[in-house]
Amino acid sequence: MTSTNPAIVRDATERYRKERREAGESRGAFDTEIRRLGGTPRVETEVRRSAAPANVAEILGIAATDETVVRARHMYNGDQLVQLADSYVPMDVAEAANIENPDPGKGGIISRMADAGFEQTEVIEEVVQYPATQIEADAFGVEVGTSLLQITHTGYTATGRAVEVTVHRPGPGWVLRFSAPLV
Repeated sequence: MTSTNPAIVRDATERYRKERREAGESRGAFDTEIRRLGGTPRVETEVRRSAAPANVAEILGIAATDETVVRARHMYNGDQLVQLADSYVPMDVAEAANIENPDPGKGGIISRMADAGFEQTEVIEEVVQYPATQIEADAFGVEVGTSLLQITHTGYTATGRAVEVTVHRPGPGWVLRFSAPLV
């Protein structure tokens, strides 16, 4: 990110709480984070049905050949692309929650899932560093091989079912914040 834009603070402790996701007319956690910075969030969403990558299918507990609804997003702060994010949702969950609608409505797809009886009660996020591919290099204006972060978000229901896997690829300049109770 350029020095004129503040770092985007992705606060995993708060971002998935309903009141935070649905603040104002927010369309989800990203929308709320960018607005809190004083920015202008914009998301371009391509929705399609396709098989998930093998590792995502395994997390979702489905066959690698099973279709999912994929929400491939380019996420902006104003005109600056700041994140690529692909969400994979099992077909039964996607159909019940109307996830194929490009505009997920107030609170985003997590709120739509909760409305349909698939409330996420636990989120696990795995963060890894990887070298930028040509796609990410072109998207974020960095060199191929530049170290970037990937956040794999998995949302689970109270029964332990994984109902969403989102692979976030934020551009340079993000701050990831986590907190955990000590008692």
